[in-house]
Amino acid sequence: MGNTTKSGAVLLFVALFAVMQIRAQSFTYDREEFYKKTPQRALKISFVYPGKWKERTDWPLVVFFHGGGWNSGKIGQFAPYAEYFAEKGMVCALVQYRLKKTDGTDPIASLMDAKSAIRYLKTNSAKYRIDPEKIVASGGSAGGHLAAAVELVKDFNDVGDDLSVNTRVAALVLFNPVVDNGPDGYGYERLGERYRKFSPFHQDKKGMADVLVMVGTKDKLIPVKTMEDFCNDIENSGGNCTLVLYEGEGHGFFNIARKNGRYFRETRDEMEKFLRERKFF
Repeated sequence: MGNTTKSGAVLLFVALFAVMQIRAQSFTYDREEFYKKTPQRALKISFVYPGKWKERTDWPLVVFFHGGGWNSGKIGQFAPYAEYFAEKGMVCALVQYRLKKTDGTDPIASLMDAKSAIRYLKTNSAKYRIDPEKIVASGGSAGGHLAAAVELVKDFNDVGDDLSVNTRVAALVLFNPVVDNGPDGYGYERLGERYRKFSPFHQDKKGMADVLVMVGTKDKLIPVKTMEDFCNDIENSGGNCTLVLYEGEGHGFFNIARKNGRYFRETRDEMEKFLRERKFF
């Protein structure tokens, strides 16, 4: 009886895993539009809208950047979060950007695209019925880097962008983010000394947006000490940083397919609390 129960539990987990993977990758978006043409391909933003979207012109916006080390990754990684926060009253935008595997590009191109996306959304705020002063940037791993970098990094702007439009945001929600690109961090072998201008950890944090950081204590890529130092630097610069640690969890712990979605729900709720406290909805 015990073995039968155990086998049933395993089969149930496998089934749930498959459903979660399909949902994250095959989510039906309310709208998809191209925001930028590059030599490699045109890049799109996928939108998820709140109910009664057409009844307002000042919706808060959350922009999600997927992870994958600037090498790979799927735009739909944060689709489950987008669906949830659209129901709470936010327009949600999931951003496609250039990747090494797909486009043969480096992390600099990824950051240029992320900045272009923020500028596009601000410039077209009336079209998407969003408040350009209430934009939240969010992402996981390398996507977390991009979210932090649009707020903190001044360099690496696409020559085709309107630089009169800044890429600053109203808040940041970062899932095990790659914030340190220096010699002891992630990505230095691809960036070299460019890390000094590329790495959020190494930028001036005075006046930056409030930030929520969530990371597992067993993350082999993003040490807890790095995140503690990052948050301390923000606080010492007069900002606000909330660091939430998940005991025993590794990189990517928040993805919906992990542990029957336990940490997806926990991080989602933590994000909701953070945004509610700042009156985004």
